[in-house]
Amino acid sequence: MEHQFIKHRDIVLFSFQPWESDIAFNFKDMAFELAKNNRVLFINRARDRNSLLRNALDKRGVPPGGGVGARKKGRNLQQIQEGFWLLHPASILESINWSPSYRLYDFVNRINNKRLAGEIAEAIEELDFEDIIFINDNDFFRGVYQKELIPCEKYIFYIRDFLTIQPFFKKYGPRFEKKMFQKSDMVVANSAYLAEYARQWNRNSFDIGQGCHLENFIVDNLPMPEDLRNIPRPVIGYCGAVTSMRLDAAVIEYIAASLPDCSVVLVGPMDAQFEKNDFRGLKNIYKLGGKEPGQIPDYVYHFDICINPQAINQLTIGNYPRKIDEYLAAGKPVVATATDAMKMFSDHTFLCSSKEDYISQINMIFSDKKLFSGEERLRRRNFALEHTWENCIGCLGDAYYKTSYAEKMV
Repeated sequence: MEHQFIKHRDIVLFSFQPWESDIAFNFKDMAFELAKNNRVLFINRARDRNSLLRNALDKRGVPPGGGVGARKKGRNLQQIQEGFWLLHPASILESINWSPSYRLYDFVNRINNKRLAGEIAEAIEELDFEDIIFINDNDFFRGVYQKELIPCEKYIFYIRDFLTIQPFFKKYGPRFEKKMFQKSDMVVANSAYLAEYARQWNRNSFDIGQGCHLENFIVDNLPMPEDLRNIPRPVIGYCGAVTSMRLDAAVIEYIAASLPDCSVVLVGPMDAQFEKNDFRGLKNIYKLGGKEPGQIPDYVYHFDICINPQAINQLTIGNYPRKIDEYLAAGKPVVATATDAMKMFSDHTFLCSSKEDYISQINMIFSDKKLFSGEERLRRRNFALEHTWENCIGCLGDAYYKTSYAEKMV
């Protein structure tokens, strides 16, 4: 499909996630893709009072100078590559989630927004940016007033997670997220479910898909990790965050109890609930813990079947499951919980609506050798490899020009 890419523009990217983050970071990947054809200024997540006190973000190596509202022109502007800059805000933002009232929260949040806007404006002036496209990465708190404070040709809000059901965002999040949707010129999402959700408040809401880095998953003859060597085969495996918010422990337990000759392997950092769960003493469940990102392909390569036994809730139902692309790129048969976001994978995975479905689908796969053939592995891989960051940014451009054209016709 031919896309209409955004080219030769000045783009400001406002990040919810710190640039130094070790976890999957869509917005950074999008930034590098956009920087191929545009000048890009990426705004790193500003430090807040509580985080500073806990020394949670000081390791990033940002110059420590400045205090409330400090401005040091040029000092915190770092060039990543030609035409691509990173701004480390010097301002310290007030931590206000404790606020007892909406009025107080809004008052202080405006101050936080203004502090950030002042530094962004200085960087824009220094770089001589014009006719800016401003893209906000899911930050409906720190970015809610940036449209009014930073002159821009178009303000785009990017939603990639359902944050408002998480404890930190529950009190003030829904109100500010709605306000963010309403005032944005357009909204883009990484799944059809989230785009439809945003469309309740902004008709210019588009699913632009998800890009993935799959190069390491299409390599053959990867070494078997040491902690996998003595685990009996066949192996039914999962890689990712092992948390009660995302995974259904009852499904995992049911798989292991129903298929005692298989090993169920969980690879990923665990929350306390999973750590203490002994799964009724079942001996064929193996919790291997978190691994470095570069090690994950080694584990997936040596799984016989990959699973994604998601819990069904607002966080998971529309969340793009990047791990499914990784599983498919490795050529593996995949059994997963049927969610809205999984519909696009329905021709390449085996979807389940119950724990019983998992057993019937897994047994069916093991009984059909064709599903492990080179032809099937290649079919799965080719589908996953369609999900590139180039295609994602192309869809962003299509949405941008579609909205711009519609505005001209009004």
